[in-house]
Amino acid sequence: MPDKVAPAEKVLQPSSIGPNGDSDDNIQSDQGVKLKKELGLLDGVAIIVGIIVGAGIFVSPKGVLENSGSVGQALIIWVFSGILSLIGALCYAELGTMIPKSGGDYAYISDAFGPLPAFLYLWVALFVLVPTGNAITALTFAQYILQPVWPGCTPPYAAVRLLAAVVTCLLTAINCYNVKWATRVQDIFTGTKIFALVIIMVAGFWWFCKGHTENFQHPIAGTNTQPGYIALAVYSGLFSYSGWNYLNFVTEELKDPYKNLPKAICISLPLVTVIYVFANIAYFVVLTQDEILASNAVAVTFGDKLLGVMSWIIPFFVACSTFGALNGAIFASSRLFFVGARNGHLPTAIALINIRNLTPMPSLIFLCIITLVLLIIEDVYALINYVSFVEALFTTLSVSGLLWLRYKRPDLERPIKVWIALPIIFFIICAFLVTVPCYVSPWEVGVGVIVIISGIPVYLIFIHWKEKPAWLVNGSHHINIICAKLFMCVQEDKTE
Repeated sequence: MPDKVAPAEKVLQPSSIGPNGDSDDNIQSDQGVKLKKELGLLDGVAIIVGIIVGAGIFVSPKGVLENSGSVGQALIIWVFSGILSLIGALCYAELGTMIPKSGGDYAYISDAFGPLPAFLYLWVALFVLVPTGNAITALTFAQYILQPVWPGCTPPYAAVRLLAAVVTCLLTAINCYNVKWATRVQDIFTGTKIFALVIIMVAGFWWFCKGHTENFQHPIAGTNTQPGYIALAVYSGLFSYSGWNYLNFVTEELKDPYKNLPKAICISLPLVTVIYVFANIAYFVVLTQDEILASNAVAVTFGDKLLGVMSWIIPFFVACSTFGALNGAIFASSRLFFVGARNGHLPTAIALINIRNLTPMPSLIFLCIITLVLLIIEDVYALINYVSFVEALFTTLSVSGLLWLRYKRPDLERPIKVWIALPIIFFIICAFLVTVPCYVSPWEVGVGVIVIISGIPVYLIFIHWKEKPAWLVNGSHHINIICAKLFMCVQEDKTE
């Protein structure tokens, strides 16, 4: 994509922002100022698993059961959603090694279909998808941490929002300071949440071995066979698997991405699928369908019924899980906005790198600010209903880009080339999942489409318009200089 940054904005060099005008000793002159490749295979697995396994599997797996109608079909949906996510992730492995750029869907849509569709994805991700998801994860963390302080009642929402804002700022600061710190946090809390799910699986297996098999005597009874409800059940399942494509956001920071990207995917998705299926089996063994459907936090209900005095560990582990998921989302999604700014689709200041820590500090802080603004909204959860369709739409667009590039650029180097049937199957299923809500939830779809369309005039004015007035160009340049001096940042060194 051509760089649309004004020439005057290309002067943000290290020597121009140092306090004494000389270069900083921490700048690696031999390597240049750029994001470092510090993520190994274990870090990649931790990012994928850590982001996928958020609060969903602990809090509300009832969505799949509610739309499936039976335990048997719910388990089939969990397996199917895992397999579909794996197929999608393998398709993204081809995209990620064929287009080895950070930014995930944004980079792939841009290469396949041009700047406008890519900008519209960035537009929706910037103001709704990413910060809303982060805000909800932070709120969930705060609710479970504060729950013991207010036993028997819901913690005050003001206290929940305050703690959510604090943890968001804390994790943003960690990510700004050191990539290794952020990845260590991710590794530790991913291990913690897996340990919590192992506890649930072992407890469920113990309960089953004691002869409590009554909930599985009629596993298919009440199965809902209507296509619309099956699609909604799959939606709920896929929502719990969401995050499998986040490693593609940080491809440029992954060591040996041609090997580690597909390896991390092939390890993470089967692992998560097995954990999810066995965790749900444990839930179904211990709790009846009515208990699951009546619960707002299935894992907590499970713990209260089975773990006795140790039931407090479930809310604690839910908090740990959401903490790790929020850290991974902040780390990965900030790279999306960094790449968008680097391509001229966002202010240049967001594409700057801190010269001491080599982290995209302005992008991280910008994402933090938007998340904090969304935390002010009373019903931030409602936004998810309006944009889940949009997220599925752009995933469909990305995988269709893979098929289009197979046709348009067959000679493009593809270190990983999946069997052509996989992206076709994934595209057909995604197209079905995008189409069904148009008549099941037309209002949500309509709002999602409006959010997308609202980005078109922004693109035409700020990106496509070539002859911008001098005051706009100069004002943008001054803002970039201020951010560069304030955060000790420069533009990425383009030399290899």
